[in-house]
This record gives sequence, C-alpha cells and structure tokens, in this order.
Amino acid sequence: MIDELKHLLSHPETKEALKSIKPKKSFWGIFSVIVIFILPEIVAFVWGADITTYCQGQLQQNLPFEEKGLYQGIEYIFGRVSWINLLLGSLLLVWLFF
Repeated sequence: MIDELKHLLSHPETKEALKSIKPKKSFWGIFSVIVIFILPEIVAFVWGADITTYCQGQLQQNLPFEEKGLYQGIEYIFGRVSWINLLLGSLLLVWLFF
C-alpha cells in the first residue's frame, strides 16, 4: 500500500495535478482559503447555536419556498462545526507556503 502511494506521488501526471490545485501565494489565494474553509467553521463554532435557533424560528412561519430554502441552507451550513473542513483549510494554508 505504501509502495503504491509512493509510486502514485512520483508519477508526473500526479505532480502536475497537485501543482494545478495548489492555491497561489497571493493575497487572493490566502484570502480565499480563509474565507471558504476556515471562517465559516469559526462562525459555526462561536455563533452556531444562535444562528440555528434563529433559522428554526423563521422556519416556523409561513414562508415562500425560496426563503424557506435559504433558512434551511443557513441552518445546514452553521448547524454544526465541520472539523474536516477546518482541517482541510488549515492544511491548504500550510501547503500554500511550502
């Protein structure tokens, strides 16, 4: 298994694919990793219970389909902290500087 992984990582096409998905060392690269991966998880950790309570209160009302979908989506995003997403964002941030 380890030999297969080493072979896969040494393959030129794998190296090109990894290079193409690596974030750029620029303001926008750092900003996008932080905003897309890390910031929503911090918000969910700090204010997740308040956000879900508010969304559940709004969902109790008779809302149009679009608003109901919006509140359900917000509740889904901020309902619980995704440690995988936070870890992935942190790894991308570290990978950005190496």
